[in-house]
Formats: sequence, C-alpha cells, structure tokens
Amino acid sequence: MRVSVFGLGYVGCVSAACLAGMGHEVIGVDVNQVKVDLVNDGKAPVVEERIGELIAEVVGTGALRATGDVHEAVMGSEVSLVCVGTPSEPNGSLCTTYLERVTEQIGAALADRGGRGGRHTVVFRSTMLPGTALNLLVPILEKYVGGTAGVDFGVAVNPEFLREGTSVRDFFDPPKTVIGELDPASGDVMAALYDGLPGEVFRVPVATAEAIKYADNAFHGLKIGFANELGAVCQALGVDSHQVMDVFLADRKLNISPAYLRPGFAFGGSCLPKDLRSLVHAAQRADVSVPILAHVLPSNSAHLERAVELVERTGKRRVGMFGLSFKPGTDDLRESPLVELAERLFGKGYDLRIHDANVSLSRLLGANREYVETRLPHLAQLLAESVEDVLEHAEVCLVGTRDPAVLSALPHGEGPTLIDLIHLPDAEARRAEPGYVGLAW
Repeated sequence: MRVSVFGLGYVGCVSAACLAGMGHEVIGVDVNQVKVDLVNDGKAPVVEERIGELIAEVVGTGALRATGDVHEAVMGSEVSLVCVGTPSEPNGSLCTTYLERVTEQIGAALADRGGRGGRHTVVFRSTMLPGTALNLLVPILEKYVGGTAGVDFGVAVNPEFLREGTSVRDFFDPPKTVIGELDPASGDVMAALYDGLPGEVFRVPVATAEAIKYADNAFHGLKIGFANELGAVCQALGVDSHQVMDVFLADRKLNISPAYLRPGFAFGGSCLPKDLRSLVHAAQRADVSVPILAHVLPSNSAHLERAVELVERTGKRRVGMFGLSFKPGTDDLRESPLVELAERLFGKGYDLRIHDANVSLSRLLGANREYVETRLPHLAQLLAESVEDVLEHAEVCLVGTRDPAVLSALPHGEGPTLIDLIHLPDAEARRAEPGYVGLAW
C-alpha cells in the first residue's frame, strides 16, 4: 500500500520505517526540514534500537522517503497515518493544536485530490481522548473535503503500543493491534496494512480505540506506583520487597490475571477494606507516604456514591434492591457495599425494599449479625420475601446480584428504572431501553 505518515517523531519515524520494511511504499511528512533531510539521507531523526539500520535499508530500496509537502504526500498515498504530538497543556488538558492543524492540511489536500486514486483513509495514531476523532477531527475533515466521512473518505483510529527503546521490536511483535473503525471499509484498509504481524487484532468503535490507549497507560503507571509504594512499606518494615513481589507475581489466578479488572460495583467484605486500612496505617506509622494505597478506599467510596447519585437523578422515591451480601453465594454482610448503599438510601428517606435469597435475619449470627444491626438496624422491615415483592414496590431497582431468579424476572421496556451495578449478562441489549442505567459503562 502507499502510505503517508505525518510527524517524524518517535512514533511516526518508527511507524514509517517499519511499514516500509513490511513492503509498503511510505512517504514521511514533517514541518521540520532537518528531520526530512535526515530521513532522505537514510539517517534516523531519533535515537532508537535498530531504527538507524532500518531507515538506511528502506531509504536505500526506495520504500521510504520524506517531504515537507502535505499536498504531495496525500496525492501520492492511499492512507494517511497521523502521528503528531498531543502534549499536555499547563492545566493538564490535552493539546490538540497539532492534530487540528495537520487534519486541516490533509482535508485541504483531499479536496484537491477528489476521487482520483480511489477512496483515501485518514488514520489517527496520535494519543487522544475519547471523542476527539468524532467530535473534533472528523468535522474538520468533512468541512475541508466537502464530503462525508465513511462515504467519501475513510477514518480510523489506530493507537500505538510502542515503548521507547524497544519500539521497532514492539512494532513487529505487538501485544495487540487495535483498529477503531468509523466504517467497515476503513477497518479493512487498516487490517490489510498490518497483515502478517502477530498478535490479536481488535476492530472496535472509534471511541473505544481512543480509550484503550489511556486504559493501558493508566494501568502501567498504577502498577509502577503500586510496586514502588509497596516496596517502600516493606523496606520500612524490614521485609524484602522483591521476595514479596516474586510470590505476588507467581499468582496467575488472582493477581496477574483478568480477576477484578471488570468495571462493576464497589468492593467490600471482611478482608479487603480491613487489610487496606491496616497497611496504610502501618505505612503512616513508619512515615512512608503511600498516596495510591491511601486513596483506594476513598476511591471505592466515591464509586458507591455514584450509585446513590443515579437514584437521586431519577427523582423517584420507591426503591428496590436486589442483593445485599458483599459477594454472590454468601450471606456475609460485613462491610458489604450494598449494605452501605442501603444505609445511605434509607438515611435519605427513600422507601426501600431489599431482596437477597441468601440473607435471612434468623440465620445471621455473630459478627455478621452484629454488623448489620449496627449499620442497618431497620433491615427486618426492609427485607422482601420475593423478587416479585420488590418489583411490585419499586419505581427504581438497583441490581447487585446475578441470582438467576432475579435476572429472569427483570422486566424489559416498561417497568421500573433499572440501575445495573454489576453489568448484567444482557446489558448490551438493554442499553437501548429508556429505563436502563449502567453504573460504570
């Protein structure tokens, strides 16, 4: 394929060289003439493992050249890959100035190109927040081109997962390839561009592709911060943190796994909250600052508060809750976020009914009974015998359980507003229903 790559920084330079190495005909584009000249001389404008040799090779074969002329690049390509920078503004917001400028230039060139050479596809590889492509960049393209995205020209978002220092290696052996497609034809072009590379290919909506890059980088930062904070606490307590992490990392069932990484409701129970509080307290006593660990419980509380706000927004007063224990298959109510949710709603004067098939006051014993009597002393009058009792009562239903009896009874269409705390099995189908509200999706 004939590809133009806009921006010859780390991402653009590596992408251009590697695509040329795959056999594509690539034109690199940059406003910096020094970078353009370096590439045309077969030299890399960035310092990176293997990039110097690769650029020398592909420039030598004629597979890669560079220019400062946007019009020339667009006219000579089928795909434009945008790799310009998106730095932070002083207030932390995303700077889209370079994205907007290059999009205007590509749009103007496409207007001159017309239908010659077939449909052109504009691909945004720069990191940008969800909504940037559809709400900002596509309207710019449509304005300048005078046509419709997905019809007169293609649009896709293709985030990169390249690490500086190993980016050439990462390009040819990616952890995944993500194609955010405005329409299937745009996605087909991108799939063909990367044909032959290993790893799973995900073809997703444009905004999903934009968000994936942020999910990855936020989690990478979180992992590093978590490991460093835990290391500092271990050191203060005289423990070898690397031994601790060796064992931690060996657990592929709960730790290094998909476990606990699905958006849902807040966590609770007799272990997680207690142990987090103890660890943070130990760190404070040892004068070790652990801002990540110290904010896990406040973050959990904030997520619970979102559920309360969703109920408040309905303007309705009769509320039903399905689920009360801290996790399915148990009657343990200790530090259950659903108990906390019920307590807050009851305290705000909502007319509340609750059903949990595993919870019966007559069976609650010991610390479990003592906890609920302290936190929700009116539980007896709130508990409903059946799912139907709750549905008949409620104008708003909070679903916090996957009990089959509950799931099968939940109405579609007409009926109470459903606030989904757990991502119901049929959540995708329910999204189109006016009475469905998801907590975290």
